Amino acid sequence: MTAHGPARQAPRKTAHATNVVLGVDTHKDVHVATVLTTLGALLATGSFPTTQAGYVDLLARARSFGTVRQAGVEGTGSYGASLCRYLLAEGVQVIEVNRPDRAARRQHGKSDAGETHPALPAATQRTGQDQA
Repeated sequence: MTAHGPARQAPRKTAHATNVVLGVDTHKDVHVATVLTTLGALLATGSFPTTQAGYVDLLARARSFGTVRQAGVEGTGSYGASLCRYLLAEGVQVIEVNRPDRAARRQHGKSDAGETHPALPAATQRTGQDQA
């Protein structure tokens, strides 16, 4: 999503990309973000610094794919606290996501971009209900 790390993105927006969901795996120095359609299709991933400018870039990039109403964020009480406050101030509903089981992560390998995608079912389900 930014020059701070490798990014993956769909070749173009789809008709279903009007509303998108943001997922963020938080860390001390860098947050890894994933943008999904409300149907769960991956649109983009990227890494952003844990600074005010990084938060602005993260949300702007996510909004380039559509309206961001909800975000699933890991660690809203620790590494994700500042991002959580920023998203709330920007009118984005924040849904706290539990960190994955560490034993399961060791068995299957760790991929921050991959972690944020499965962390979003609750947010995508709520978004889908809101649209009905």
